[in-house]
Amino acid sequence: MDPSDSIEADPMPPFIKAFGDQLLACLAECARGRRGLFTEQLEEEHAWPQAANLRQLALALQTILAQQEEQNALCNEFLDLCTIHGESDPGEPRLARAFLARIERGEVGNQAEGQKLPW
Repeated sequence: MDPSDSIEADPMPPFIKAFGDQLLACLAECARGRRGLFTEQLEEEHAWPQAANLRQLALALQTILAQQEEQNALCNEFLDLCTIHGESDPGEPRLARAFLARIERGEVGNQAEGQKLPW
């Protein structure tokens, strides 16, 4: 048997990995000041197609996983952040930096019950 014929079992399906990779890239850009990751931009000249695609991918991923009675904490937390739109809520760059910090510390999906998120 040729070694190239063997299929390595990847514990993370490709679509989940693609979502994670795209999320990290968009979070980094948003943390540097670009707006539109967590909400749609109103002005066409400031459109961010990658962010719009990421939100659609997150919704699709959440739906697929729900059908399998599974969840993805990274996806769920991202979609939760997309619902923050109040005047007194933190801005997108601040949300992105806080989310990136939680990801780096391994805190996404490991929230103790009753613990409040930083946003």
